[in-house]
Amino acid sequence: MINREIIRNKVVQLTYAYYQNGSKNIDSAEKELLFSLSKAYDLYAYMLALIPAVARESRKYLEVAQSKAQREGTDMPSQKFAYNRFAIQVEQNLALNDILESKKISWNDHPEFINKLYQQISDSQIYKDYMESSDDSFDSDREVWRKLYRALIENNDDIDSILEEESLYWNDDKEIVDTFVVKTIKRFEEKAGSKQPILPEYTSEEDRDFARKLFRASILNADEYQRYMGEMSRNWDFNRLAFMDVVIMQIAIAEMMTFPAIPINVTINEYVDIAKLYSTPRSGGYINGILDPIARKLVKTGRMLKVMPEKNNPQQ
Repeated sequence: MINREIIRNKVVQLTYAYYQNGSKNIDSAEKELLFSLSKAYDLYAYMLALIPAVARESRKYLEVAQSKAQREGTDMPSQKFAYNRFAIQVEQNLALNDILESKKISWNDHPEFINKLYQQISDSQIYKDYMESSDDSFDSDREVWRKLYRALIENNDDIDSILEEESLYWNDDKEIVDTFVVKTIKRFEEKAGSKQPILPEYTSEEDRDFARKLFRASILNADEYQRYMGEMSRNWDFNRLAFMDVVIMQIAIAEMMTFPAIPINVTINEYVDIAKLYSTPRSGGYINGILDPIARKLVKTGRMLKVMPEKNNPQQ
């Protein structure tokens, strides 16, 4: 689950913190980086766990409605949402439950929020359409949760507040973690039962190594990389650049120099996008304007064995 996008963001955050906290202990900083990445995976499990938490809340309302129907002799309420087969499968998922138990993660400390979210769900048109539909299939059960997640969970201020309260690491990660939760929802198959695979923490050990190597290269070769920036920034007034911009370019150069398989334009575009998140509105232009000629010079002088594209056009 932890991909290059998450890793790049974390390396930027932790490199900036490395310089700000003044300790300059690279081993401790690397441990903090890996811990921060592991917290992103914890958030993935936490957000998946929200689905059965809401299902359990709906069962409380169902029990009350059933008791009332028995007393009054009216039709019994539908169990369709409370016992949604996809939600039950998530609830029983062995891999997810192992993570939740080992990391002591649950939504039990936020009953008011779970109740509020259930009320929002039951008031939604998505819920009403689902309850009225004659489609009684696992696919329908899974699809309603995909729609609910996209509509009511992805952009939810209450969840953002809870994540800020629960962990210093989580708010910056939620947007990308949401994409992985939705991807996981779509992958669930009824026949897999409780053994349905969820995304692993790392797809391969190569990604973990990418994080370590990128972080160490950006720190250990900082003087060299900043010299490149200074040489190419005469028209950009290098000394007046935001420090975050310097950190972002330093890491971008480290990536270009350390990982020969990653195309130059991919690296530049990735860090231009990161600048939009973490620095000033004008930073993307500065960063592209400095990194592009640095890359061209490194290729021309043979210090970087990569193919330079004709012209880099950063993503808008």
